[in-house]
Amino acid sequence: MQEFYNQITMYSDQIATWIWTYMVYLLFAVGLWLTWKTGFIQFLKLGEAAKALLHGALKKKQSEKLEGDVSSFAALATALAATVGNGNIAGVATALYWGGPGAIFWMWICGFLGMATKYAEATLGIYYREKHPDGTIAGGPMYYIKNGIKNKKIALYLAGTFAACGAFSSLFGTGNMMQGNQITSVLNDQLGFAALMQKMLSSYSLAPESIALISKFVLGFIITVLVGLVVLGGLKRISQVAEKVVPTMIVVYLGFGLYILITHITALPSVFELIFTCAFTPCAAVGGFIGASVSKGIQFGFRRGLLSNEAGLGSAPIAHAAAQTPSPVHQGLIGIMEVFIDTIIVCTMTGLINLATGEWQGGVNGIGMTVASFSKNIPHLFGFDIGGIVVAISSFLFGYTTIIGWGYYGEQCAKYLFGLKVTYIYRVCYVLLTFVGCVVSIELAFFVGDIANAIMALPNLIALILLSGTVGIITREFFQKYPKLEDFKS
Repeated sequence: MQEFYNQITMYSDQIATWIWTYMVYLLFAVGLWLTWKTGFIQFLKLGEAAKALLHGALKKKQSEKLEGDVSSFAALATALAATVGNGNIAGVATALYWGGPGAIFWMWICGFLGMATKYAEATLGIYYREKHPDGTIAGGPMYYIKNGIKNKKIALYLAGTFAACGAFSSLFGTGNMMQGNQITSVLNDQLGFAALMQKMLSSYSLAPESIALISKFVLGFIITVLVGLVVLGGLKRISQVAEKVVPTMIVVYLGFGLYILITHITALPSVFELIFTCAFTPCAAVGGFIGASVSKGIQFGFRRGLLSNEAGLGSAPIAHAAAQTPSPVHQGLIGIMEVFIDTIIVCTMTGLINLATGEWQGGVNGIGMTVASFSKNIPHLFGFDIGGIVVAISSFLFGYTTIIGWGYYGEQCAKYLFGLKVTYIYRVCYVLLTFVGCVVSIELAFFVGDIANAIMALPNLIALILLSGTVGIITREFFQKYPKLEDFKS
């Protein structure tokens, strides 16, 4: 069985590498094109985007005057729930392991260009949304493709392709499998669940491999039940949980991360020098790091950047489309902040921590690298590994909220394809397949996620290019009439 997993993992890695060799350039081009078409909105209107976020955070309640299923902030929280996941902890570490410090620079590029892409996605999501027969909002790439592209044959093909790939990616890729895998791994290793199971089963004389498998199955069952309690309740319940959990988990993770950076502040100048140097020149092997070429840094920077912020995937506009927002531009600006929070703040924090502490040279891949950085550099308290516990809890919350957020994305894609009758069938399948993700290997979960993301992103990126003129017109007309958000009266 292990040999079978190894072969599948190897082939998945090869396929993912081949696809992303070309997807990197497409993402870069689309992000650059949308930056131009929107008048460099992510730079010139970043302050307005922050205002939109703050306004939404202070006014969380739903409005009876505005159309939508949830408040603007709840939509952002749901999108962030799906966006800020273990890609921010394990994914960044994986980028460093394979691509070297230069991958962080290319992750930033992915982030800044992704802000324009996410702005366009969220804006179009609101502009072209519809209503399901039951009165709930139907929105996302499949709807702005169907309603926005004039050639109906092309539109229906692209929309159907996106919905099919979105449903698949939710079930078998980024949605639940990778996140469940990372949660299981960190709870076993850092919170000592595997050791606890070993003590409980010591009288049965089981092999260590069998105990490890049982531990994964037990954790998988617990995680699956927790996911089911939320996902089976639909968007309302998902957004309610996301509004409470997402801001808290981000603040806690950043707070402890900031402590580590302050205690390593003298290393930061050399860290930034290393990032910029390795972004344009090959990074030599050092310590446990095997070395990386510039192309490797670019590829893994973009791959992990997209896996984290999801700009271009077309996933987040499904959540943004459900928002009660004054205008498409308002929600588009909030989309900018989604990427800013995820990539420029949270991912950067993880990257700087692993570089400043030197753990990127330790030869440990994935979440283990970040765990080592926190565990070794945050003082233990009463014998407890506070750093390891912080990463474990963060991993659980990041992964859990991502799973429930992607549950909604996949459901909306399935509804587009099969109608409302598929709602509960999809929810049950999604919850059950979460269990599978908890017991597969980490490499397989990541590579399957990479492949699914690429397949899902392609029709969305084509649509964004074709509808970029519409986004530009909406943006120009809005800011010509309302130079500042406070000038807008709904």
